[in-house]
Amino acid sequence: MHLAPAIATLAAESEHHGNVALETLPYGIVAFAIFCVLGLVGASYRNVANRHADRTDRAGHGEAGHGH
Repeated sequence: MHLAPAIATLAAESEHHGNVALETLPYGIVAFAIFCVLGLVGASYRNVANRHADRTDRAGHGEAGHGH
């Protein structure tokens, strides 16, 4: 069997599937939602280091005490 007839046969068999992009759209929506949630989780940790900076300065550790 040659390549061109094989492609034509596959194309004729796949006509009943409809629009492939619409069939896979839910996967993209779920992936986008997961990335948005993970982005919000990552953004929630943005200022954590600055929150505790004044405590380490008051403890009197100096510059050498910052290596946990």
